[in-house]
Parts: sequence; C-alpha cells; structure tokens
Amino acid sequence: MNHIISPSMLSANFNNLGNDIEMINNSQADWFHIDVMDGVFVPNISFGFPIINHIKKIAKKPLDVHLMIVDPDKYIAEFKNVGADYLTVHIEACTHLHRTIQNIHTNGMKAGVSLNPHTPVELLSEIINDIDLVLLMSVNPGFGGQKFIENTFSKIEKLRKMADAKNKNLIIEIDGGVDNTNAEKLIKLGANALVAGNYIFKSENPTKTISNLKSLNF
Repeated sequence: MNHIISPSMLSANFNNLGNDIEMINNSQADWFHIDVMDGVFVPNISFGFPIINHIKKIAKKPLDVHLMIVDPDKYIAEFKNVGADYLTVHIEACTHLHRTIQNIHTNGMKAGVSLNPHTPVELLSEIINDIDLVLLMSVNPGFGGQKFIENTFSKIEKLRKMADAKNKNLIIEIDGGVDNTNAEKLIKLGANALVAGNYIFKSENPTKTISNLKSLNF
C-alpha cells in the first residue's frame, strides 16, 4: 500500500486552526494526527475533547488519535464520540492491553499500540494479530521538535519481520523527528505511515512539504 502521511496538529497554528485544517483537507495528506497528553504519562498537556470535536467537524480525512495518557480505558467511548477513527494507546500505560484493544474495536475504531523509544518491539508478539497499527516513537513523547532517535531504524526492521509473519496488513507508523533526511529510509525499512509536525507546519509551503513526503521526491 502507499505510505500514509499524518500531519501532527500539535504543530498547527492555534490562532488560525481552521485554516490549517483546510490546508490538510486540500493537501495530499491522508490523516490528521492528534496527540492527547495528560501531564502525567508525559510532561505536557494537550488537546481535550472539545478541540478534537472541533477538528472533526471540519476535517475531511480520518482522525489518527494518539493517547499519551494514563488509564486510557476510561475515555475510549468518548474518543469515539468526538470522532476518532484510529485510537492508539501506549503499551506502557495499559495493564490489560488485550482488553483495551478489544474495547477500542468494540467502539468501532481501528486500534493502535504505541511504543516509547526504550520499549522493545518483541513485547508485541502476543498482541500483533489483534491490532491495526503500531506507532513507534522516534523521540521521547511529550514535546514536538525533538531530534530523531537513530535506533528507530532497527526497531522498524524487527517489527516489519514480525508483521510479515503474523499480520501483513499492520500499519507501522513513525512519530518524532520525521523529515527529508530520514523519511525515505523509514519507508524502505518497512514503515508505511509517517507523522510530521514542525517539519510540515514550519515549512515555507506546508502543502508542498506534504506532497514531497507523500511522493518521497526530495
């Protein structure tokens, strides 16, 4: 399948959010990536339900919602209510991950699992058949604009081998420090979804930057 580009709304202009949403609607981007942070699981606080609901009203593409929160099970139904299409939880935040994944599917969403940079992909071996997406954090979660962690490359290779053996339709998404210096290699190694925030929104021409990422025409 063609790789997915999911611009991170954490880097959007909140003084003019509607314009940035329309820019993504009219671009070659595939999804809207929405980071939800609670100030507990990660040292930052971001989008709540009203903002996601607002984005959903204008967005013409799926909402790719990434929960960086403790106890995500409490809120799964509400994320469906405000428009999440993909809901990704952190393996480090879920005591009963299989139950959480079932709950996400029961609520009519695609289910993703995210791994922090230090977390080995092998921990997914017993759940990989049940999930739609794995999000590999290529920076430490909590803030945009961080430097890409090179060890991510080897994690992608390991995960792609696991997916090819057990779940060929798995989406492998990379989040953190994605730009023109690493995007092509990420795709070649087996990633098929890229999250980019500052690289897109701080560029001179975000629509063209998205197009370049989509075509890998650097």
